[in-house]
Amino acid sequence: MTVLVLGSGGREHALALACHRDPDVVAVHVAPGNPGTAAFATNHPVDPCDCDAVVSLARELKVDLVVVGPEAPLVAGVADALRDAGIDCFGPSAEAAQLEGSKAFAKEVMAAAGVPTAASRSCDDVDSVVSALDQFGAPYVVKDDGLAGGKGVVVTKDHAAALAHARHCLDAGHRVVIEEYLDGPEVSLFAMCDGSRALPMQPAQDFKRVGDGGVGPNTGGMGAYTPLPWAPDDLVETVAATVISPTLQAMADRGTPFIGLLYVGLALTSTGPKVVEFNVRFGDPETEPLLSMVESPMARIMAAAARGDLSGIDGLRFRRGAAVGVVMASEGYPASPVKGRRVVAPVDDEDVLHAGTRIEGDGLVTSGGRVLVVLGHGETLAGARTDAYNRVDELEVSGGFYRTDIARHAAELEAADELAPQSTSSAHVTDGEFS
Repeated sequence: MTVLVLGSGGREHALALACHRDPDVVAVHVAPGNPGTAAFATNHPVDPCDCDAVVSLARELKVDLVVVGPEAPLVAGVADALRDAGIDCFGPSAEAAQLEGSKAFAKEVMAAAGVPTAASRSCDDVDSVVSALDQFGAPYVVKDDGLAGGKGVVVTKDHAAALAHARHCLDAGHRVVIEEYLDGPEVSLFAMCDGSRALPMQPAQDFKRVGDGGVGPNTGGMGAYTPLPWAPDDLVETVAATVISPTLQAMADRGTPFIGLLYVGLALTSTGPKVVEFNVRFGDPETEPLLSMVESPMARIMAAAARGDLSGIDGLRFRRGAAVGVVMASEGYPASPVKGRRVVAPVDDEDVLHAGTRIEGDGLVTSGGRVLVVLGHGETLAGARTDAYNRVDELEVSGGFYRTDIARHAAELEAADELAPQSTSSAHVTDGEFS
């Protein structure tokens, strides 16, 4: 099997590696890729959102499967163009991708499917925003209805800050979705879907705020870990039955079957899991530690999903132990990341994934906000954390920074065995950590 992965970040590096490890795969190509993917795959300077260019490249390479990493090409219709050309693609159609492309659309689908989620209102003007903020009260949850690279959500107790974010979205020509605040630990659950069936992965948790302790602005994610030793034992089964299956049925009923990766962002509330958001692609940075734990042949499974038939796949196998991913970010991230700064990191280490690097002269420099995702593994989360941070200490992003608390509290809970699964739903969480 020859595979083409679309995208250039750490997620795509992880996806390309997962395909590279599949014994069915003879060649991996990435467009446009990064210095890390170039160590084992062939990079191509093609824009993933240019549907004609992607189809042309896939034909030229005679690929058997295209895996779409970012959300923007999906919303732009690259999966439709590939399927129209007779090329298998793991990724939803442009219509189905509106589950992420429009928060309001996702809420409509959830309502039709009876999926538990936060109450919400879609707003087109400032007056309706003010009314919705007053209706739901603080903490205020304000979401940009369109794509925002994981940074379109503001959760705040400050009414002025909430209104300012809403105005910013409206000024950009976007609707605003105001939601009730869901109190509880946040969990990311991915499911590989063929239009009617789903294969859920083990849960992960990411860290959105820029600073230790969950302070500062939202980012695309500063780190993640898996599995979640504190989560209810039946979490995957519950979410599959109450969220994933009804959503797939609702999408099929609309005539837009969902084929690809459904990302379910959850809050484990006192009344059970509720959906915070849907994404239509592998989440970043959860993908990096998650895929490092998968023992199943990922390319073979994604190809089966792309062809609409996962019936022959009997689940996903994960290695024992835990994985932690720590993001090394560029100075100024997320507001104004500095580019062109020196990076000292290997390009051929499968535990150092490149997210925002490029080659300049004889070395690497920063080319984005999130520069590297550094993985650690261990029998326990504490061991995985130690491994990850030991690797971080060996690398350099000039002027950059990273959070020092990724998975720290979960590791402490695991070690002390202080949190029983049945009590998890009533815990309070900020930025992926209990408090």
